[in-house]
Amino acid sequence: MYDLSGEQGYQPRNNTVKDEKGNSVTDCHSILARWRKHFSLLLTVQGIIDVRQTEMHTAELLALAPSAFEVA
Repeated sequence: MYDLSGEQGYQPRNNTVKDEKGNSVTDCHSILARWRKHFSLLLTVQGIIDVRQTEMHTAELLALAPSAFEVA
């Protein structure tokens, strides 16, 4: 919880991130670009082909079709 009754009162946060070289970045557009690049690298999986071009295998049916006796 925050104590807003103290002498200092509200103190805005200083938003900074570090770039690839370790330098602090404070510009909001540069921060967004840095996060975008970070998550792009994090979520990119190497060696995966487009799903639409990948052959899909499905499991065979385990249950047989009902017999004429079961349907009647």
